[in-house]
Amino acid sequence: MRRNTRKRSKTARRAVGAAAALAIGAGGLVAVNMYASADETGAAKGSGQNEVLSAGTTSTIVCPDVGQQLTSVPAQAKAQVDRELALLDKQISEAYQRLSTSQRAIAQDANFAQNAIVNPLKDKRKATIDRIVIAIGRVGTKPQGLDALAACTLKATGNQPTAGQPSASPTNNTNAGVVGNGPVAADFVDITKVKANVRTPARSSKASKGSFVTKCGVNANKLYNSDNVIVAPGVTNGAHHVHDYVGNQDNDAFSSDQDFAKAATSCQNQGDKSTYYWPVLRVQDGTKEFDNDKLGGGAEGNTGRILTAKQATLDFVGSPRGKVVAMPKFLRIITGDAKAFVNGTANANASWSCTGFENKVQLKDKYPLCPRGSNVVRTFKFQSCWDGTNIDSANHRTHVAFADANGNCPTGFKAIPQLVQRLVYAVKAPSVKDNGKTTPFYALDGFPEQQHKPVTDHGDFINVFDAKLMNKLVQCINTGRKCS
Repeated sequence: MRRNTRKRSKTARRAVGAAAALAIGAGGLVAVNMYASADETGAAKGSGQNEVLSAGTTSTIVCPDVGQQLTSVPAQAKAQVDRELALLDKQISEAYQRLSTSQRAIAQDANFAQNAIVNPLKDKRKATIDRIVIAIGRVGTKPQGLDALAACTLKATGNQPTAGQPSASPTNNTNAGVVGNGPVAADFVDITKVKANVRTPARSSKASKGSFVTKCGVNANKLYNSDNVIVAPGVTNGAHHVHDYVGNQDNDAFSSDQDFAKAATSCQNQGDKSTYYWPVLRVQDGTKEFDNDKLGGGAEGNTGRILTAKQATLDFVGSPRGKVVAMPKFLRIITGDAKAFVNGTANANASWSCTGFENKVQLKDKYPLCPRGSNVVRTFKFQSCWDGTNIDSANHRTHVAFADANGNCPTGFKAIPQLVQRLVYAVKAPSVKDNGKTTPFYALDGFPEQQHKPVTDHGDFINVFDAKLMNKLVQCINTGRKCS
């Protein structure tokens, strides 16, 4: 009876969240080519630099990531801060929609984008940031300097079609996805023409050389949503893009640790109720998926046929320097950066390759064109060092860290089993010479302003191993055995 009551309560919270999302996102987000006039300057005042957008160049909106600057949020303020951070993302998405659909106004007035879109966005962001500061200040020390993060700029995307080639549009390309929102031919590279770039670090004699494989399927049951329980708990459509989920089957914005602990799992070993999720990959072939007109899906530029990976492997491996310790239950780890196209690549981490090439070439900022008989591979190597205390942090990063080039954890951090997630897709190499007209582009789901760039790929993990299985995992790794 208690469980049913809890479920009804969770359903009610989701209904409220969905209603709020519809109210805020009414009208949807339909991205089209936005051509800036030759003399337009797009940067916000005070940014120190105005970026000139040339004629025929698509642009996107770049805003400082407030969440990454929060190093400490008191527990009493966390729920409100999470909601306000999610609102900042909504504001950017709405501004990007306005930018994308204002082609004519921008062509007529070089200052339109700045005056009608970027400046009002700054005002909205400042009000939201002020609420974050007040919420934290009520129960702790007010964060300083966040006001400086309110201003946004415009950034050229480089998404214009190659000279002499047709642009992707519904009128000349039945395979096209959302016009002007990416990807473009320049986002792809023939992997056979890329120089080898993979380096394997040396392992010491004390290395923990074992591994543990957990088998959780490929999301064949199609568990999807556009929530993000780590970054935007309690907020419907907090990710603005759709995720695949394997492992824990109670995955949405309103899932609590108690929900995770009681849920079913797709993992073969029922002692692993962990949640593993990542953005879906789609082929922009004109397919109208279940979310074609919904927020998080087609209404925010994520269109086409969702691909299910033909293989998904979840391996936990050891440290090249020594033994590992058990992960704490409900530890949260995000690897990669969903906003790396505008944030910069400091936190970009996912890799792209092709079967048969993985030991030679790994790509960060390009989608691979794989030769016939080879499949596309996405690989995520998660952080392998933990601060020994926290299962999460205000910016969802500082409680974990990557080992250095020699495999050493930062001072004060402990080596934990490293999750290595590998996804394999059977997808044909797009025809880049005609902008995907013959064989359509494939692309990652993402925030609309991120232009589906491959550098924004990312993975999320919440540890819900039971203690017995986690101890077995650690023992297998530390004693050099291979277990599953």
